[in-house]
Amino acid sequence: MHAEILLFDGFDELDAIGPWEVLAGLSAVRDDVTARLVTLEGARPVTADHGAVVTAQGALSQRPDVLIVPGGGWMDRAAAGAWAQAQRGELPRAIAARHAAGTTVASVCTGALLLAHAGILSGHRATTNRGAFDDLRGFEGVEVLDARVVDDGDVVTAGGPACGLDLALALLERVGGPGLARAAAAELHYERPVVGVS
Repeated sequence: MHAEILLFDGFDELDAIGPWEVLAGLSAVRDDVTARLVTLEGARPVTADHGAVVTAQGALSQRPDVLIVPGGGWMDRAAAGAWAQAQRGELPRAIAARHAAGTTVASVCTGALLLAHAGILSGHRATTNRGAFDDLRGFEGVEVLDARVVDDGDVVTAGGPACGLDLALALLERVGGPGLARAAAAELHYERPVVGVS
């Protein structure tokens, strides 16, 4: 599984770094898993929502196996963040193109709104940060669920920022089954909720 986490100025740190911790950790011990932090523009410093500066490793590839989209800056309609990216349109178009090419697209928190703007949530069950449920319900054909992770085939969405860990562990189950996800969670000292994956 080749996973890419799509960064943009104003992304929420935990939305991206939680999944990165899980996937990059696994890529260190398995040759069949890779993880990269990417932007549309290529390798560059990216300033996150709370001020952390993260250097992306390269440009979004044409067809990663999994594309993870964080949120950030949605609820306050920040000048940098998911809201701003939705208004510009370039990032949603890039997400839609990867999905059309066969990439499984995943989101954490309000990253789901970028997937919705990309037009790929219609006909899918999805979740997002509870504070953005009404925004997500505004998109036709999206069944909004209150869950930590909603796995709907080629689209996987996670709730609030901490749910990014659950998302990454759900993706690991696709690679190596529940045992691999349990081992990764134990390595992080993370107790997965018994319920909350739909």
